[in-house]
Amino acid sequence: VQLQASGGGLVQTGGSLRLSCALSGLTLKYHVIGWFRQAPGKEREGVGCISHVNVTYYAESVEGRFTISRDNARNTMYLRINSLKPEDTAVYYCTSRNYWGQGTLVTVSS
Repeated sequence: VQLQASGGGLVQTGGSLRLSCALSGLTLKYHVIGWFRQAPGKEREGVGCISHVNVTYYAESVEGRFTISRDNARNTMYLRINSLKPEDTAVYYCTSRNYWGQGTLVTVSS
């Protein structure tokens, strides 16, 4: 099983990004999948997740700015981040069934 996160980069405050997480060896439509992030010097924290029936959950700190979606045909999950803040700077990881991707770095400049 592999999860490949991509789409990170350097963005200005207020900008937007869409992260992707492509799965192989695991059929996305049957599983809950989610995003975590780890900021420099901080512990990894949950961002949100989406169930196999498209119910989403978000951490309070990102509610309203982050949107998780999935494309079962592409076996890919997405994280849309709007109104980026410097405190969103982190490595973003996708995970499902205790499998983890390698992470993609998001850096928000002030």
